[in-house]
Amino acid sequence: MGIKIYNPTTPGRRQTSVDTFSDVTKKSPEKSLIKIKKKTGGRNFTGKITVRHRGGGAKQFYRLIDYRQDKFDVVGEITAIEYDPNRAARIALVNYEDGEKRYVIAPIDLKIGDKIVSSKKSIEIQAGNRMPIENIPLGLMIYNIEITPGKGGQLVRSAGTGAKLMAIEGDYATIRMPSSETRLISKKSLATIGQVSNPDAMNLRIGKAGRTRHLGIRPSVRGKAMNPVDHPHGGGEGVNPIGLKAPKTIWGKPALGVHTRRSKKYSDKFIINRRKK
Repeated sequence: MGIKIYNPTTPGRRQTSVDTFSDVTKKSPEKSLIKIKKKTGGRNFTGKITVRHRGGGAKQFYRLIDYRQDKFDVVGEITAIEYDPNRAARIALVNYEDGEKRYVIAPIDLKIGDKIVSSKKSIEIQAGNRMPIENIPLGLMIYNIEITPGKGGQLVRSAGTGAKLMAIEGDYATIRMPSSETRLISKKSLATIGQVSNPDAMNLRIGKAGRTRHLGIRPSVRGKAMNPVDHPHGGGEGVNPIGLKAPKTIWGKPALGVHTRRSKKYSDKFIINRRKK
């Protein structure tokens, strides 16, 4: 990926940077691997808004990503690197020897013509290959990691991220996550070798409100700009502070820096060191 910065010909252009998509090799998605993605407007099945500031945005097809990669010991060839509007990372179209096609999250430096394979045994160490953590050498970067063996990758899937395999002892492997958290994962869980593609995604600047609307995000209003009936921070004459001991959400719950993780969560015993604030 490359980043293009425009000349400041307008106020919006002055702050904007865009993706050049130089690493994308195919524009249209594989028709057999997409499905309709409906807009919800942030509403649940009863019609109530459960996530605010959602609505509009460009139409998108959802790409069916293979997070399990459970086609074991069958070599697949990379035939395209594609853009996915639903994630920051690039996706790769894999053609397997038996003719089946699947999308996988592409690692850095994966190219057309490369061969990848998933296996429950020890295989060649190269980016894109997938195997149990117990068969991966210590110190390597891994991504798309399973929490529960066989469930499919749930951890480390965003653009540019990678976890480091620190140690394997007993039934568990010690892994340092991109957040700096150190935790235990079953050594039987599958992980893919490498680092997720498109690391420059974090350097893009949206630049103007219109591009945010294209992403399906509507404007957010400050609580202190509302009336008392609408928000705990509302009311007062002129420009006022929030007038409370601590910031609150619109529903009156503490916000901004408050721990929201459940106490006594089942996975607490697997976390060795919490992430750095």
